[in-house]
Amino acid sequence: MTRLRTTAVHGGRDDLADLGVHALPIDLSTTYPVPDQAEGGHALQAFADGAAHAGSPVYARLHNPTVARFERALAALEGTSAAVAFGSGMAAVTAVVQAACVLTGKPHVVAVRPLYGGTDHLLSSGLLGVRTTYTTADRVADAVTPDTGLVVVETPANPNLDLLDVAAVVARAGDVPVVVDNTFATPVLQNPAALGAAYVLHSGTKYLGGHGDVLGGVVACAEEHAGPLRQVRIVTGAVLHPLGGYLMHRGLATLPLRVEAAQRGAVELARRLAGHPGVEFVRHPSLPGADPAGLVGTQMRGPGAVLALATREDPVAVVRRLALVTPAVSLGSVDTLIEHPAALTHRLVPGEAREASGVPANLLRLSVGLEDVEDLWDDLDQALSGPRAKRRTPSPRGARELAEIH
Repeated sequence: MTRLRTTAVHGGRDDLADLGVHALPIDLSTTYPVPDQAEGGHALQAFADGAAHAGSPVYARLHNPTVARFERALAALEGTSAAVAFGSGMAAVTAVVQAACVLTGKPHVVAVRPLYGGTDHLLSSGLLGVRTTYTTADRVADAVTPDTGLVVVETPANPNLDLLDVAAVVARAGDVPVVVDNTFATPVLQNPAALGAAYVLHSGTKYLGGHGDVLGGVVACAEEHAGPLRQVRIVTGAVLHPLGGYLMHRGLATLPLRVEAAQRGAVELARRLAGHPGVEFVRHPSLPGADPAGLVGTQMRGPGAVLALATREDPVAVVRRLALVTPAVSLGSVDTLIEHPAALTHRLVPGEAREASGVPANLLRLSVGLEDVEDLWDDLDQALSGPRAKRRTPSPRGARELAEIH
């Protein structure tokens, strides 16, 4: 078995030498020649039954070689036998709920807040014909009923970075499959399948793609769970475009380096922000008292690159004063992004429930990118220091250093 960085670079590329190419190819075909129509019919039936491959791709909604390579690569990083990719993270969440609950006739979901706001809203909306019981991690066993088809958790949690013991939740869930949203941690820092999770979900839009230019989702799991997910994908058409599969697969090669570099910046910024007079509190697993169960270093290989801070001033005003940090939803990009969950990503979560789950109205979520940490600190410091602070555009430190060299 190869180590993480090697797997990130080489995963899913096992057929490139036989193809006589070095870079990942992009197959944009929507349909494929089927000279033997009977054999084509057998292939179509195999895909409809949930197979990962067949004698012919037949049609792009059934299978695409570029997407399949990405799936193999992500499965290798998560340590699972399979992965199934979708057109967005929410399409992936939807497919898991449909496969685990709707197809099995168990329409009850147990969910631990906080979750990504879109997931929370989907589960409470009734759109998928399921009912949801929200609970805490230590009360999962009490919430499970005979018709529970799925337990949904996220760790580190979006947006307040709560940590959750995956193995403990799996034990409390008993025979009910658990899906862990691993978007914040990525396979670089955490592998929930090794702790008993049935499904490991990623919004590939975030760290896997890593550059803010691709939309996609993926679920890593055992083959027994992958088949129903493929069936849902085929019927609903929630497919990932080949270009998206290519971009996310390419992103995996640098994923460990990007996560590790961004994490270093987040640790330093969390430390400084914790002492800033304009900040009420900071949430990041690296801070004292943030990880009482000692999950960083056991369950996780690092604290991650996302942090949350509660501002003493109106968070909207703080964001308006930022000059370098990009005010935008999403996360995991090479540039640093900040957003106000109560106004944006978690707007559709009822306010009382959001507050009770540890997401106050003055919380900002900061996804640290790859900029120089001093430039990020300069920008955050002036934005948090109040309306009298002089607004300026920080000079990129690299440019200053380059000028000094010349």
